[in-house]
Amino acid sequence: MKACQPEYSVVIPVYNSATIVGETIRRTCASLESANLSFELILVNDASTDDSWNVISDAARRDPRVIAINLLRNSGQHAANLCGFRASKGAWVVTMDDDLQNPPAEIHKLIAQAAHGHDMIIGRFEQKRHAAHRRLGSRVVRWLNRQVFGQERDLVLSNFRLIRRDVVDRICAWRGPYPYVPGLCLMFSADRANAFVEHHPRAAGKSNYSALRIARLIAAILFNYSSFPLRCIAGLGSVVAVGTFILGLFYLIRGLLSQHPVPGWTSLVVLLAFFNAVTLIMLSMLGEYVVRIINQLSTDPYIVRERVDGG
Repeated sequence: MKACQPEYSVVIPVYNSATIVGETIRRTCASLESANLSFELILVNDASTDDSWNVISDAARRDPRVIAINLLRNSGQHAANLCGFRASKGAWVVTMDDDLQNPPAEIHKLIAQAAHGHDMIIGRFEQKRHAAHRRLGSRVVRWLNRQVFGQERDLVLSNFRLIRRDVVDRICAWRGPYPYVPGLCLMFSADRANAFVEHHPRAAGKSNYSALRIARLIAAILFNYSSFPLRCIAGLGSVVAVGTFILGLFYLIRGLLSQHPVPGWTSLVVLLAFFNAVTLIMLSMLGEYVVRIINQLSTDPYIVRERVDGG
């Protein structure tokens, strides 16, 4: 029987995983059933080009605890997770991948760690099974998370996490066109911890995280959650402004002391130096306002095409 208010909501973004997502559903349900937990399973199809939607929608029609959501267009893993958050009703929300690299049986380790009073538990893999380019990208993203979101040095992020309802509600209330779920989790949680879990090789298919996708993720963090690039340019502009001011002052003194000055040369150099410095500073200020306006946009990052509720 379908529970009105499940204790746990498991959110799984799905993309081109028709060959494996059915097994992911079966093993996740079996693992939570074995512990007599009330749950719902929310699968968000991110406009897959294979048969993934048919697989998860059929599962939803057969099992009242499964909900399948189909997005109109490919919006990315983070938008799919956000969509799942907004559809969830559980007191705790689990996020995991669709490819069984996060074994469903490991959810119990996250639940056990949450008993210590934390509002977010993140699975820390004992041994990662990712490709080399993804591990390198993870290091860069980890550094950015520390600079932008204040991630603790001893905290390791992953897509396998357990989040308390109040944190999820704060994430759901966020409005913006470029969601980055790990960053939002860090922004809206207060007591975070890791739990060591297993990480298995991908059971079928290949990872959708190419080097290009990782580069786009890094750009999203930099330009949508941080003014770091802008402030670097502003700092460079300030250095150039000071340098041009000193240069202009040098030519002004040289023009006054020179026995054979070139008519108009000193004035031209001083004016160019001054106005270029002013222009750089003004552009930096305008850029700061543009970033603030972008951060206040309320555009939803995804559009739901259809939904099949359990049963």
